[in-house]
Amino acid sequence: MSESIQAVVLGAGGYVGGELLRLLASHPDFTLVAAVSDSRAGQPIAKTFGHLSQVWAATNFVAHNEWLNDMDEGSDVALFCAAPHGASAELISTALVAADEKNLTVHVVDSSADFRFSSPSAWEAVYGGTHGAPELLSQFSCAVPEHAGSVATPHVGHPGCFATAALLALVPLMRCGLTDADVFISGVTGSTGSGRTPQAGTHHPERNNNLYAYKPLEHRHAPEIDALAEAASGRKTAVHFVPHSGPFSRGIHITLQAKAKRTVSETQLRDVYTQAYADAPFVEVVSTTPRLQNVVASNLCHIGVATDGDSVVVMSVIDNLVKGAAGGAVQWMNRLWNLPETAGLTAAAPGWT
Repeated sequence: MSESIQAVVLGAGGYVGGELLRLLASHPDFTLVAAVSDSRAGQPIAKTFGHLSQVWAATNFVAHNEWLNDMDEGSDVALFCAAPHGASAELISTALVAADEKNLTVHVVDSSADFRFSSPSAWEAVYGGTHGAPELLSQFSCAVPEHAGSVATPHVGHPGCFATAALLALVPLMRCGLTDADVFISGVTGSTGSGRTPQAGTHHPERNNNLYAYKPLEHRHAPEIDALAEAASGRKTAVHFVPHSGPFSRGIHITLQAKAKRTVSETQLRDVYTQAYADAPFVEVVSTTPRLQNVVASNLCHIGVATDGDSVVVMSVIDNLVKGAAGGAVQWMNRLWNLPETAGLTAAAPGWT
């Protein structure tokens, strides 16, 4: 491995792309060589992301057919993809072919849903259409980092933001065998989870001072949560998921409810999570109910629990753009390159956001 690994961000013009650019600006081992966006090619990064003007003042976006131009043959490349669902797979396939022609050593972390399922049919059942690169599926694994051991594939598909928050709450409960019953999950997300392109559900007058459920029991993250929870725990359960749109920009709050197989105290339940995440630097089990303000703009997940004996409640909060997307992607990329898992992810969050 070289001393500095060249970093490329595909789909760099969206919210997740912007967060990747922010995190890469202070990463000790990754050096940004290309922020790729066809629609913004030639424009300064600071024109799209004014808050990054101090760190990327002289850096422009480049087109997809340009990012390899200045890449040295034989380089090590961390390739992040923040393109939309349904577009990422083909972009990544094209990039890997071009990288192979230049003898580059590449690890990919994709933040879209294109590599979260093990078969094209499973992906197509949720997202419709035809998968853009089914031949690459075997080269990707998908899990939250805290639930995976050594990585057996060269590339990773990062779980969705709702799925990340839900899985961090759900998997320890399943692993310890405390419940075999159905699990009910309610989640509230900020407006940035809907992406940069405006739409009716994220229009400010509709969202501000408002709270509403959408796609109850039909959200496309539910099959992902089901599959990844079973893969991480070895146990099967039924997840009933109701997402909500919240009147804030960033963050996700998950509340999970389940029936326990036996009476359990709050201390015992908290111990399950404390032990499960004892070696997880970004997961903190708190003694109170977790608060979004304490995790926004960080890669942290805070987890709290409650029980009345045979019913359990687990709450988790994350930043949807960081732990749920860009930060989780950097965490995975650190692992793929055998770097410290916390590299580039430990800056203090602002608080009171």
